[in-house]
Amino acid sequence: MKPVIALVGRPNVGKSTLFNRLTKTRDAIVADFAGLTRDRHYGSGKQGPHEYIVIDTGGFEPDASAGIYREMARQTQQAVAEADVVVFVVDARAGLSGQDHDIAQYLRRLGKKCLLVANKAEGMREGVQLTEFYELGLGDVYPVSAAHGQGIRGLVELALDSLALPEPDEDAAAEEEKTIKLAVAGRPNAGKSTLINAWLGEERLVAFDMPGTTRDAISVPFERDGQKFELIDTAGLRRKGKVFEAIEKFSVVKTLQAIDSANVVLLLLDATQGVTDQDAHIAGYILESGRAVVLAVNKWDAIDEYQRQLVERAIDSKLGFLKFAALHFISAIKRQDLAALWPAILQAHQSATCKMSTPVLTRLLLESVQFQSPQRAGMFRPKLRYAHQGGMNPPVIVIHGNSLEHVTEAYKRFLEGRFRKEFKLVGTPLRIEMKTSKNPYADQER
Repeated sequence: MKPVIALVGRPNVGKSTLFNRLTKTRDAIVADFAGLTRDRHYGSGKQGPHEYIVIDTGGFEPDASAGIYREMARQTQQAVAEADVVVFVVDARAGLSGQDHDIAQYLRRLGKKCLLVANKAEGMREGVQLTEFYELGLGDVYPVSAAHGQGIRGLVELALDSLALPEPDEDAAAEEEKTIKLAVAGRPNAGKSTLINAWLGEERLVAFDMPGTTRDAISVPFERDGQKFELIDTAGLRRKGKVFEAIEKFSVVKTLQAIDSANVVLLLLDATQGVTDQDAHIAGYILESGRAVVLAVNKWDAIDEYQRQLVERAIDSKLGFLKFAALHFISAIKRQDLAALWPAILQAHQSATCKMSTPVLTRLLLESVQFQSPQRAGMFRPKLRYAHQGGMNPPVIVIHGNSLEHVTEAYKRFLEGRFRKEFKLVGTPLRIEMKTSKNPYADQER
């Protein structure tokens, strides 16, 4: 699973700017005043072969007892509990403060791996101005400038090296390819552990009618009809003995890690609660990560016909972007209609790893263009010449031609439908990339 890096510190030290650097995005809002970030913000980054998850947090006051600052402190405590390594950000120009001492004391008490980072250190002499930060008792101080990108690569290398990530094993990787990793994701109390127990035929996981019963990502080996599976039940807090009172028990980062490490994701919805925004967020991350997906609505036996119609309409409206996924209605506790899930899971995995030959793709592309040409853009009409497969899990189709930047999203959806029908792709996202041929004479002087 991807390692998790949490950014903590007092307000306005540049945590969100550092978050944007580590994720190479502009997802976190940045402004020159304190208290802008309040909730936890998750993002993904990559350096070399290693990928990681970054958590941005609001200004941290460990002893906050009331108001918004107490809620922000809870969010930060949750992020620290989820993290493999904590990056404690201080302001090199403002100097050391009493609040920095409070945060350092809190981190030392937890015993987490911690890196002390002095931000806004551009143009400063490391040995002189940063000496006072050694009072915090967290080891060496690493100067960076998130705004200018200085020291960021070294910081990531330091964070990942501190975790001693294992080198990839070729034999283990070959064995893993034969095993389908199936993550069961969903909101708290949707019945994920109950479903896995029903598959296993034993009470392997604790199932209880209370949100957040599962507090870690549980991996269970399973074999069915000769096919090996690894069932991953998504979870709550990382450490069972350190659960903060009144903090949400459903850990977002565990779900993200389970989705990233899975081949297929079973998104479990709760029929009694309907389709919520949290369900849509999880579904959106599944789509963004390119994982194959199967939808299952649990507790279908617990609602009447009118409620069932409402649930079906909510799925169409809120999860319409997953129309390519198979949809099943089940009852995990009564073990109703569970057998139908396995063919859907296998079909989704086969679709995600489908091999598509270049001649078949090109023929299908030309037939589609003949049936319906792309819309003209000014004087130019895009010319689609040939296609080939550019990747698997999810399948990627690369189309070559001229003026392809003018191909509309509607036409891409039209092509996607044709490709899906031809190769019977169900349960997997399909990505189409356009590559325009370069004119070899474009740069020559006339």
